[in-house]
Amino acid sequence: MKQNSHYEAIIIGGSYAGLSAAMALGRASRKVLVIDGGTPCNRQTPHSHNFITQDGRKPAEIAHDAKMQVLKYDTVSFYEGLATTGKKVKHGFELETKSGDKFTAKKLIFASGLKDIMPDIKGFAECWGISVIHCPYCHGYEVKNEKTAILANGDVAFHYAQLIFNWTKKLSVFTNGKSTLTEEQTAQIIKNGIEIIETPVDYIDHSEGYVREVVFNDGSAISVNAIYSRPDFIQQTDIPEKLGCKLTDSGLLEVDAMQKTSVDGVFACGDNSGMRAVSHAVASGTTAGASLNNTLITEEF
Repeated sequence: MKQNSHYEAIIIGGSYAGLSAAMALGRASRKVLVIDGGTPCNRQTPHSHNFITQDGRKPAEIAHDAKMQVLKYDTVSFYEGLATTGKKVKHGFELETKSGDKFTAKKLIFASGLKDIMPDIKGFAECWGISVIHCPYCHGYEVKNEKTAILANGDVAFHYAQLIFNWTKKLSVFTNGKSTLTEEQTAQIIKNGIEIIETPVDYIDHSEGYVREVVFNDGSAISVNAIYSRPDFIQQTDIPEKLGCKLTDSGLLEVDAMQKTSVDGVFACGDNSGMRAVSHAVASGTTAGASLNNTLITEEF
């Protein structure tokens, strides 16, 4: 691909949200470049759920089929690589990749996702997305009524306890250290027969990502089939923030109902700005693509 190519839109991220945005823009005959680094956050997840018509399929299969469909639109191109820097220029924006290639576009869509920060617990990263999960709507049905742990503390642990109790009553809360639950939260959790264990976690014993038991630093262990946890995260790329895009208090890109960020001409969709679910990523990508196209139409008419 030639350097300094100009596009009407560049999409950073070629997973569900980015591909959905690309399809909307391709069908509007817009010249689009999708830059994708190939590291979707659900790459370890064996099956995708709660996405109508695709329930139970492998995430990589859904993404592959989506890309093949998007490639039918001849105004959409793909670039395999990592966008590392971006800046505002006279007629839009310029992006540079790790390989040194430069591209310009009138508008940008960040479908770049999030990077989860794994806690310092051996086995957690290997189980993440397989049996250490974050969303019961995505994965809860497959482990309903199973012996389940919540690895969290404070308000997050309390919310999880309320939520997961709908899927299983065989539930324990591991605070991994002194509990920061309030007295009221603690009483309500215990009232529902949920054990709270404050002993720090040493490691997660598992087989190919499927948890067998949680081992504590006092040598004790509890067998579970699934663990709910919400690790910290950061944006996969800092380019939007450097362009001036605002972040929410939780670290997501701030967008309006049409997926517009706080910077004119920059849109965001998918995990980086909303609910972490494939169906939401697809919907927000369609909205971002249509919104960007409508912005161009308004400027051109």
